[in-house]
Amino acid sequence: MRRREFITLLGGAAAWVSPARAEEPRRVIGFLSTQASSDAIPGVVAAFLQGLKGTGFIEGNNIGIEWRWAEGQYNRLPSLAAELVSRGVAVIVAFDAPAAFAAKAATKTIPIVFVTGADPVKTGLVDSFSRPGGNLTGVSVLLSILGPKRLELLRELLPSTSTFALLVNPNNPNVAADAPETEAAAKAIGQRLEVLTASTDGDLEAAFTTMIRHQAGALIVMPDPLFVSRREQLVVLAARYAVPTIYPVREFTENGGLMSYGTNLLELDQQAGTYVGKILKGAKPADLPVQQSIRLELVINLKTAKALGLTIPPTLLARADDVIE
Repeated sequence: MRRREFITLLGGAAAWVSPARAEEPRRVIGFLSTQASSDAIPGVVAAFLQGLKGTGFIEGNNIGIEWRWAEGQYNRLPSLAAELVSRGVAVIVAFDAPAAFAAKAATKTIPIVFVTGADPVKTGLVDSFSRPGGNLTGVSVLLSILGPKRLELLRELLPSTSTFALLVNPNNPNVAADAPETEAAAKAIGQRLEVLTASTDGDLEAAFTTMIRHQAGALIVMPDPLFVSRREQLVVLAARYAVPTIYPVREFTENGGLMSYGTNLLELDQQAGTYVGKILKGAKPADLPVQQSIRLELVINLKTAKALGLTIPPTLLARADDVIE
C-alpha cells in the first residue's frame, strides 16, 4: 500500500470513530415517589423537567430519567430506592417525605434532592436548613406544619362546631412530629379533635363512617401521598357525608373540595429540578441550603360551599387567594 493511500485510510478511520468518542455517556437521574403515577398531581413532572431545562438538562437529550412510582404503597419504597442505587444514577430526586427517607436509607453517597411537606430538620432528613450536611438537600413545602392554621380556618367558617376530625396516614413519618401540633391547637381553644387513620383505599371510607359516629362536624386532611393520589375519592366522600373539609393543596379544591390551605407545589417542583441540575454541574448537596416555601395560598370553592349549605364569611373570602365559582 502506498504511503498516501495509508494516510487517507487512517484519516478516514479516525473520522469514523471520533463521533463515538466525542459523545459523552448520558447521565441518569433517579425519580422516586410514593404516588401512583405522574398523573397524581397534573403538572408535577412538567414543572420538574422545566427546572432541569433551566439549568441546561433535557430528558432524552443529555440526561435520562429512571422513573419509580410506589403506587401509594410505602413498603415498596425501599426496594425501588435500592433499584435506583444499583442502577448507578447520578442523583435521586425524592418527591415526598417517605420517598426521601427510603432514598436516605439506601445510599450515603449518591446526592438526593427531596420535596417534602415535613420539616426536614425536625424529622432528621438534614442537619439544618442552611447547611444540610451529608448527601441530601431539597425543598420544604410547609404542608404538614400548617395543621393548626387549617383548624383555625375551619373554626372561622364553623364557629359553632365543637368537634373536628384530623385524617392522617399512620405510615407517614410526618405524623409523629406534626399531628400533635394540631391536637395541641385544638385543646388550647377548647375543641375536641378526633384523629382518624387511613393507609389504604378501603380505610378512607371507614374513616368517614368513624367520623360521623363520633359526631365530628368538620375534617382536616393532612398531607400524604396516598391522600393526594386519591383526592377525587376523598372529595366524593366528603360530599356524600356532607362534611366540610379543608385540604393541604389546591388540587383538592380544584376537584371539588371545599377549601385548601398550603403551598403551590408546582413552584417547588421546579425548584427541585433546578437543584438537580446544579448538582449535575458539580454542586454538593451539603452546600445547597434547603429551600423553604414562603408563599401560602387559601383556595375556596363556592360551588361546594353552596352544595353544603354554607355561607362563607366575608372576612374569610377577603383573605382567599383564589375563589372557585
